[in-house]
Parts: sequence; C-alpha cells; structure tokens
Amino acid sequence: MRAVAYLRVSNLSQVEGHSLDAQERLFHELCKNRGWEAIRVYREEGRSAHVEAIARRPVFRQLLEDASKHEFDIVVVHTFDRWARNLRVAMESLSILGKHDVGFVSITEPNLDYSTPMGKFVTRTLGSLAELSSDNLGIHVSKGLDQRAHEGRHAGGIPFGYESCWTASEKGEGKRRCEPEHPGGVHVHLEEGPVVTELFRRYASGTTTLSQLAAWLNEQGFRTRNMHRLPDADGRLASGPRLFTTASVRGILHNPFYVRKVSYKGELLPGAHEPLISPDVFEVVQATLQKNSGRSETLHPRPEREYLLGGIIRCAYCGMPC
Repeated sequence: MRAVAYLRVSNLSQVEGHSLDAQERLFHELCKNRGWEAIRVYREEGRSAHVEAIARRPVFRQLLEDASKHEFDIVVVHTFDRWARNLRVAMESLSILGKHDVGFVSITEPNLDYSTPMGKFVTRTLGSLAELSSDNLGIHVSKGLDQRAHEGRHAGGIPFGYESCWTASEKGEGKRRCEPEHPGGVHVHLEEGPVVTELFRRYASGTTTLSQLAAWLNEQGFRTRNMHRLPDADGRLASGPRLFTTASVRGILHNPFYVRKVSYKGELLPGAHEPLISPDVFEVVQATLQKNSGRSETLHPRPEREYLLGGIIRCAYCGMPC
C-alpha cells in the first residue's frame, strides 16, 4: 500500500517549529506499523487553516491531481481539520479520492475510513464540526479586532515608522519588550519615525515628487515592510523587505495612522498611539496628492489613452501595479 501524508499548520509561526515535523514523524510510524510504503509527504507550509479554497492551496491541489493519476493508494492526515474545515471543500476533495480508489486515514481519528458507509457519515460529521469551529473562531477574531480598533489599537500591520511593544519569543508566544507598554501597544521607531515626519514635510513643501522621495528613502537604506512572496532574480518565490516605489511612498502619505487615527471597516477611529504628523500638515499633503494626481493623463482615473499592460504588470519589489 503506497501512502502519502498531507501536513498543514494553522499558524505561520509553526512552520519552523515542531508541528510539521511531529506530524511527519507520526505518519512514518503509522506506515511502519501497518506495513505501508511511505512514498511522499505533502507539506502546506505557511497556509492558514482559514485558507480553504482549493485554488489557494497549491500543495493540496497537487495532491488531488496526483491522486487522479493513481500515484498512491492512501492519504494520511494528522487530524481531519488539517485536511479541510469547510464541509464543501472536504466532501469535494474526498469524493475525488474515492473516485480514484484512494483511501483516507486520520492518525488521531482511527475510525475515520472514507471507504465505508459509516466512514462517510463520520467524515461528514467531522467536516461539519470543523466548519462550525472555524466559523465560531472567525466570529471571536472579528470581535477582538473590533474591540482593539475602538480602544485605539492597530488592527493590522504596523505602518512604517512605528514598531510593536511586543515581540515573539522562541516558542512563538508574545513577549513584551516595553515596560510599561506604550499607549496603543506601539511606539515610534527610533530611525523610521523621524524619516516619516521628514517625508511629509518635504512633500507638503511642494518641492519634491513621490519618485524623488522613494529614491531618497532607498539611498538612506530604508526598505518597505512588504512581505508578499514575489519571484526573485532566479524565479523563486521569496519574501522580505522591498525597495520603496512611488506607490509605497504614496501609501505612507495617505495613511491616517500618522495623525493618530485607526482605520477599521472604512471608519476612522481615534488612536491611542503617538502621532508623527500634525493634522494641518496631513491635510496639506492630501490636497497636494490630489492636485498632483491630475497632472498626467497616465494618472487620470479614466485616461483617454489605452495601455496594453495596464493593470497587469507589477513592480518586482513591492508588488504594486505599475
């Protein structure tokens, strides 16, 4: 019996931890005990359990394609919710396995066998429970984010110019590095903060352009906090800081976080953090951005000229449309 394992973690911090390795070890032990041939391990690293669409899980999709080619006889998972938390996705994917006579086994749910009528019933039940758990978790997360926003705390990534009062320990747990914690849980970055203030000052003066500001930032050695995975020079996906572009500088100048505002669900709420820009300077910059946006037909919201690659090509450094 040729067996493969599908491993997935629900937290990005677990990718380099023990979770995936532990799941793989248990898979090999199961194969040894049952006399199966362990031929492959599919590792969906860094994919949240909330990412359920098959199209957004490339390793999961590859497994199903390999199953249709009869490359293995059985799939092993650690728990059923590592396979899917959405009932539709679970039943659709398990139906594909069944169509090609591929079995399905869970290490921690030993009675789960999709090849029998009882196994199908158990699978549907587990799928429903996993989906309910995921939905409930989403509700609680939404409540938590809503509460954070109304307390004036950031509910997303921390903008350039600030840093969190908390850091992750070796075990992935939150660890406070500021005693006491600053209001809002963030404080001004010693190097980036003054740079943001200078960016606004320069642009408000009307003597510089976005591209010139981007070049200035890059020359000073600063990089964006864009962590999207993009192809590198060799075509391999890599994540990490990127060079500043006009788009990333424009994003900074548009961000109301710098005037002590927290954006949540389209609403601006009072922030608890220290501002870097005065409201007057911020308004001048917004007016200047709006004025300059109409200088070129290229930047017009409905340009008369048509560009073949408009909206398609993106910057290799920040991922923004060119």
